Amino acid sequence: MVGSSVGFEFDTTTSFNGNRKDLDRTMAAGALAFDPTAVVAEAVPNGADVEIITEIVLGRNVRTTCFEVTEPDPDDEATGDKDASMASVLARYRKTLVERTKHHLGYPYNLDFDYGALGQLQHFSINNLGDPFIESNYGVHSRQFEVGVLDWFARLWEIEKDDYWGYITNCGTEGNLHGILVGREVFPDGILYGSKESHYSVFKAARMYRMECVKVGTLITGEIDCVDFKAKLLQNKNKPAVINVNIGTTVKGAVDDLDLVIQTLEECGFSHDRFYIHCDGALFGLMMPFVKKAPKVSFKKPIGSVSVSGHKFVGCPMPCGVQITRLKDINALSSNVEYLASRDATIMGSRNGHAPIFLWYTLNRKGYKGFQKEVQKCVRNARYLKDRLRDAGISVMLNELSSTVVFERPRDEEFVRHWQLACERNMAHIVVMPNVTIEKLDCFLNELIQGRSIWYKDEKVHPPCLSTDIGTHNCSCALHK
Repeated sequence: MVGSSVGFEFDTTTSFNGNRKDLDRTMAAGALAFDPTAVVAEAVPNGADVEIITEIVLGRNVRTTCFEVTEPDPDDEATGDKDASMASVLARYRKTLVERTKHHLGYPYNLDFDYGALGQLQHFSINNLGDPFIESNYGVHSRQFEVGVLDWFARLWEIEKDDYWGYITNCGTEGNLHGILVGREVFPDGILYGSKESHYSVFKAARMYRMECVKVGTLITGEIDCVDFKAKLLQNKNKPAVINVNIGTTVKGAVDDLDLVIQTLEECGFSHDRFYIHCDGALFGLMMPFVKKAPKVSFKKPIGSVSVSGHKFVGCPMPCGVQITRLKDINALSSNVEYLASRDATIMGSRNGHAPIFLWYTLNRKGYKGFQKEVQKCVRNARYLKDRLRDAGISVMLNELSSTVVFERPRDEEFVRHWQLACERNMAHIVVMPNVTIEKLDCFLNELIQGRSIWYKDEKVHPPCLSTDIGTHNCSCALHK
């Protein structure tokens, strides 16, 4: 299967009805003939209730809430009271989580999951030390699950088992740090290029690794501006290039044109042995293969690494991610560790051994067809939200290959905190994930429209202009209606 064109061209003449056995058969077969962008018929779908205080103050800590740690009573008979008190705190905390989950819209986490079957493993300290592909002295690990997950993603991104190396990271940022570090090791004097709308971890990597970094301009969509990229490459033709390509930017969900980035490098005289491309697919790296007409991220192209988050679209309950790179490049980063009887090529030493099991469990249950179905639901619901906002006269933008809906920042910060919206300048956004239902969106829309009727009842107060952020054609301010 590896090496076939997208490795999974499923037969779209057979409809998928969501049956569990069908999903299991799909996963077991691995690469059935299947078109991941084919439309899966499904009824359009449920949700809605609290608060958080965020204050950024440099130079001092701000404690809004704190569960104090108290010392146990030396009298054993008081233990029961202590346990009851802790149980009460945990019960209140759980209630808070339930309420906050109802109003979670601005951050790209899939909260629709059930891992009850894995509860039996929570009693074990599972630690994946060292290289996933080398057995170490430590026996309480889940590397067999880790390698299974990595092989699945290797098929997705079209690289042979013997040609790749990877591991399950602790988060998407670690995936970026690792990918860029491999690029730096391959080209020690290389310049790091990334669009100004890249995730902050890209620029953190530049600081950590003392790399020369060039920020590239973006189009109104948030994609990298390859005209500006070309100009900046030509200014530094004497040095190799390490490039971060975004498969879904943080704020606008924009997908950089990978093929155009490669073409631009070639036009500037950079041969394939003088550049390294890391693809940051934190959110959309797993969604894009199932979006119709979306460009392909593939190791058949001259890329060096791809990373994706496991706690976003996949729905893992703890932060984690997947990092895949070429085996030939990882040697520049590797060293043997006698203490572990393994090789070290990761950023962190210890790795969460539970995360690969959660990822493995989800991939087995959903498979390609399950993800296809969820992607189409997200895209459909995102378009629904965009249309409703536009009908209400609210500035809004949705990139074609995205489920991130950008709109005017609500005037009331309590409203922003209540719905946990991610904001930048005059923009806010909602990332439509599988757990975001039509009912939840309707509840949000009704509250937003009601709020705007109060915020802007004074004719001297107007909604913000978003023309410079999302374009005049998407702006509905007083000047651009």
